[in-house]
Amino acid sequence: MRVLLTACATTALVVAGPLAANAADQGPSKGSVGGVRLTKEPTVVADGATPPAVQASAWVIADLDTGAVLAAKAPHAQLRPASTLKTLTALVLLPRLNKADKVIGTDQDAGIEGSKVGIYPGLRYTVDQLFQGMFLASGNDAVHALAAHDVGGVTATVQRMNAKAAEIGALDTHVTDPTGLDANGQYSSAYDLALFARAGLERPDFSNYASTKYASFPLAKSGSYQVANQNKLLFNYAGALGVKTGYTTLARNTFIGAAKRDGHTLVVTLMNSPHGITEDASTLLTWGFKYHDALKPVGTLVKPAQDERTHTPEVKKTTTGTSLPKRSRTVLAPGQAVQAIALRMPVWTYAAPAFLLLSLFLRRPKALRVRARNRASRARRH
Repeated sequence: MRVLLTACATTALVVAGPLAANAADQGPSKGSVGGVRLTKEPTVVADGATPPAVQASAWVIADLDTGAVLAAKAPHAQLRPASTLKTLTALVLLPRLNKADKVIGTDQDAGIEGSKVGIYPGLRYTVDQLFQGMFLASGNDAVHALAAHDVGGVTATVQRMNAKAAEIGALDTHVTDPTGLDANGQYSSAYDLALFARAGLERPDFSNYASTKYASFPLAKSGSYQVANQNKLLFNYAGALGVKTGYTTLARNTFIGAAKRDGHTLVVTLMNSPHGITEDASTLLTWGFKYHDALKPVGTLVKPAQDERTHTPEVKKTTTGTSLPKRSRTVLAPGQAVQAIALRMPVWTYAAPAFLLLSLFLRRPKALRVRARNRASRARRH
């Protein structure tokens, strides 16, 4: 492996290495997102301390509190995400579904490919149980049941996931299957996985599911069985917050892990790793905590730009002391402008002309009759 030192006053490390051949190759990623030093090239970028060697083709370690990226390798390389994509699925479905709702299992749920929590056709499950099955057991059947339960089903869920990814700045991601299975045109990046984790851990329900070690799931006939979280970080790393694991034949091992120590909360994401994913995640987290104060950020996790329509209207004082909301500027097309003006006009401003036209219309037949009688009278006199 070749080590290149960048021309910089402080210690900056850039390590070159091979990138896996099974990257998604779906076109150029937006490498400038989060900083110009975060590229899709197969290099390790760190500033202040040398990160440990790990086997993943791409990875990111970042501070969730500040958004600072502490070190990264090919963070914008577009790779297959496997089940780590379920973090984006959760971001879309958690605010849309009532956790007390009952969902009846279907043949489509039970027949889905890949990992399953064990949904049986005809059996009732709560949305809460299905989220547990999705997070802990990485159940593709649970994901399908949840997505199908939402308005528009799986197709609409995929559309919402792509929209959500764009909203939070995850521009390396494209979704075609909400389970994370190896699907054509489906890819993400280590950087985007860190964005999903940051957005998710800001939600108490997401955090609770991600850190749950055990849960009970219904059996087909009666009773239940215990489901254990597949994220081993929860069981052997002090301060672990969990998050999500993933594996498929093409994606190989993928991982999102987070932990809190000494007042810092760090996230680590790894993609396309042959094995030892938990050990590598632990190694990077320990390094991040140890050298946190010595490290200088090499990039940042972007925050989504808040939609102007969601802003609380500014309030300004009038001369009479009454508070009025400040109007936001909205650009409308010509047709929309005419319609908007008409909707804001008082009723009398357009009702009066309408009544005038109506009265003229009603008077017209009477005037015609009078003229006709006058012509007839003149004709008789002649």
